Amino acid sequence: MTPYELENLAHLRRARDLIDRDYALPLDVPSLAAHALMSPAHFSRQFRAAYGETPYAYVMTRRIERAMALLRAGASVTDACMAVGCTSLGSFSSRFSELVGESPSAYRAREHEAVAAMPSCVAQVRTRPVPMKTRPSRIQEAV
Repeated sequence: MTPYELENLAHLRRARDLIDRDYALPLDVPSLAAHALMSPAHFSRQFRAAYGETPYAYVMTRRIERAMALLRAGASVTDACMAVGCTSLGSFSSRFSELVGESPSAYRAREHEAVAAMPSCVAQVRTRPVPMKTRPSRIQEAV
C-alpha cells in the first residue's frame, strides 16, 4: 500500500468510527465526508471500496445491530426504532426485515436464551445482521 492509500484508509476509519460511536445521531454523507477530509462522492466510492457497503448501508446496519440488542432486551419496536436514530417506523421495519430476515416484532417475540448465554463479544459477532442478498442460499449451505 502506498502512503497515500494508508492515509486515505486512516481518514475512512475515522469516519467509520464516528458512525460506530454516533449511530443514533443524524448522519449524512456530506458530514461524514467532511470528517474524513474528502468530497462526498469520493468518500462514498472509497468507503464502499474499503468496507464493502455504502456509508448509508453501514449506518443502517449498525442501527439495526443495536436495535436487535434492544429488542432482545424487551424494548418495544417503536422504542428500539427511535433509540437507534431512525425516524420512520416503516423504513426501519423494512430495513430490519431486509437485513435480519424477519420483522422486528417477530424477532422480539422469538426466544433469545442462547444469545444471553454467550459472552457479549461473541454475541455481537454471531448476531450481526447480514443483508439477505449476500447470504448463501439454503441449497449452498447444505453442500
